[in-house]
Amino acid sequence: MRHPLHSICPYFAMFPEDFVTKQLLAYTERGDTVFDPFCGRGTTVFESLLNGRHASGVDINPVAACIAGAKADSPTLRSVHLRLTELKAALSEAEEMASPEGDFFRACFHETTLQQLLFLRRELDWKNSRIDKFIAAVILGALHGESHKTPNCLSNRMPRTISTKPDYSVRWWLAKGLTPPERNTFEVVESLVKFRLSSERPKLRGGVKLRDARLAEKAFPSLENQVKLIVTSPPYLDTTDYSEDQWLRLWFLGGAERPLIKKGRDDRHTSADLYWKFLEEAWAGCSKLVQKGTVIVIRIGGAKFSKDELFEGVGSSLREGFADRRVKALHKGETTEIKNRQTNAFRPGTTPERYEHDFAFSLT
Repeated sequence: MRHPLHSICPYFAMFPEDFVTKQLLAYTERGDTVFDPFCGRGTTVFESLLNGRHASGVDINPVAACIAGAKADSPTLRSVHLRLTELKAALSEAEEMASPEGDFFRACFHETTLQQLLFLRRELDWKNSRIDKFIAAVILGALHGESHKTPNCLSNRMPRTISTKPDYSVRWWLAKGLTPPERNTFEVVESLVKFRLSSERPKLRGGVKLRDARLAEKAFPSLENQVKLIVTSPPYLDTTDYSEDQWLRLWFLGGAERPLIKKGRDDRHTSADLYWKFLEEAWAGCSKLVQKGTVIVIRIGGAKFSKDELFEGVGSSLREGFADRRVKALHKGETTEIKNRQTNAFRPGTTPERYEHDFAFSLT
């Protein structure tokens, strides 16, 4: 049975947990250490913990770091319940908070729901408290979505994986005559927390930090020469920008009230040369963490590259990044078609077929 924490928050561009399990069984034993320098919502880290491996990761996206960190080091149900009780009591004594300017937030959230979200946005110390981080991650998963289909979405009708732009959203809601549902944020969160923590948590605790992949070894100096396996999927060339697609979740974590276009530059390189240079620097940021025999499994794609070009580019970036190691390809790559791509639903006119490739290399 799939662990409920795996789906704590929908997040596009992720690989399934059975992909990680396959690599764990092939290249590690229980007690080994696994690392992911582009950890996203933490599938590699959490699945590794479930399988008795130590695991850590970094991500430059606050949304990813919050979600992955919440899964890697989840609190007890009782501690979350006590914190929510404390927050509800504080809200009852708090003054009404000013809504963000513009039409979007009033059209997106019911007035009562928005006041609760504004309060929680201010009070949750998600960067420093594991309990607050978990509550924030649960809210991120409920912040927007198909509220006409489930009571566990807080917003007016939106996609679950990405946040549509404010002006477009308001126009669409007006054209459809849609209004935001009145949802009690605390009741939704309490229900979701109970479900997410209904299964036994991993016995091992993992670590996830909000860092650039190029600074991975500085984020986890204790992992020097400890990592036996890296399973990761770096951002694809010219594919997505988390600061645009995740802007509403970023807002809840303390970010801007509007999308910051192209803020996440590493997610949308337009130059292949710069892209491979970026990956080279990312691998160099992990160079002190790996040991002799470490295996690196990479899932990668991109409309501008063929499989052969990706194989060559990944191999070259690894050789440059791990300059003091010998890099050996373990196979020529395995290819899968990307199904149910988000761009097919929200960006009409995109190419329907797209492929991802899995490459494995060893370091000696």
